[in-house]
Amino acid sequence: MIDPLDGTASYVRGHPGYCVSVGVEVDGEAVVGVVLDSRGVRTEGVRGAGALRDGRPARPSDRTELATAVLATGFGYDPSARVRQAHVASIVLPRVADIRRMGSAAWDLVAAASGEVDAYYEVGLAPWDLCAGRAIVEAAGGEVRTVPQPDGGELVVASPRQLLEPLLALLAEAGLAVS
Repeated sequence: MIDPLDGTASYVRGHPGYCVSVGVEVDGEAVVGVVLDSRGVRTEGVRGAGALRDGRPARPSDRTELATAVLATGFGYDPSARVRQAHVASIVLPRVADIRRMGSAAWDLVAAASGEVDAYYEVGLAPWDLCAGRAIVEAAGGEVRTVPQPDGGELVVASPRQLLEPLLALLAEAGLAVS
């Protein structure tokens, strides 16, 4: 799956939050991913073989407490979806150190894979938004969970193992389906 410009809105405005994302699925599983961001930083991962960020091993954060974690997220283009996403963020933000929004799901996923952020969540990704980043997160030793939502979207959560369940519990408090 190729997304030649993930973060189009960033690109057209001159914001650096865009990248090229290439992922390979085998039997429905993301197994290889490469993301090249606007800065020229290349992150790659192969299931079972690890992940690299500009040639150095990529690993998720070792943070263990949500209260000190920085999360990445994104917002969709549909106004009613953004209202729901803002509600979730209003519950999450007081319980974490901070939230970042780059404008590219692939960028946010590789940031979680490499520890630039502690975790990532978003509802409403397309398969090409997720494939490469998922492969990289999992190759780096992180986890990715996808959960269908009652409104038809899908929640994606990427984090180190130790933050996954606490983050899912917080997202459930914020009104998202987590199982």
